[in-house]
Amino acid sequence: MPIQDNHFSLFDLPARFALDAQELGNAYRRVQAQVHPDRFAVATPAERRVAMQWATRANEALQTLRSPMRRAAYLCELNGAPIDAESNTAMPAAFLAQQMQWREELDETRGSSDKSRMQALAATVDDQHLAILTELEQALDQRRDFAAAAALVRQLMFVEKFSNELAALTDPAAANAG
Repeated sequence: MPIQDNHFSLFDLPARFALDAQELGNAYRRVQAQVHPDRFAVATPAERRVAMQWATRANEALQTLRSPMRRAAYLCELNGAPIDAESNTAMPAAFLAQQMQWREELDETRGSSDKSRMQALAATVDDQHLAILTELEQALDQRRDFAAAAALVRQLMFVEKFSNELAALTDPAAANAG
């Protein structure tokens, strides 16, 4: 298999958003068993270099496919719908209004002793995260609407960023560990 093949074909998996984590892990271990640099310890320098490239490629592919957001973005890009998050910041008005509402609520609860309000906001954000993931699966795997999926990935990026900020406030030790 050419090293330039896509991440899915590297692991002999179907190119779809819905991936079984165990199946992905097993596929990764199969590839690593073949290309891990330790298997090439007594090989020529060129063979060791190629093994290292393959192992690096497998690690990068695993990191991309393990993350739902990165996997969705990768599928969009493979199918001609790049995310372009830096230059394409257009969002639906309702989504932006929701983000502003969350920010206002976060500002109001910041430094407050009312932890239940912060937990309620976190639950709301988690629900939105799951809703976007569900929409992504439908857009990518069922409708094959990669332009719509790219817009959803951009929304997911916002939600995940906000979720990470919220987690840092509610559990600073976990934020510092990650």
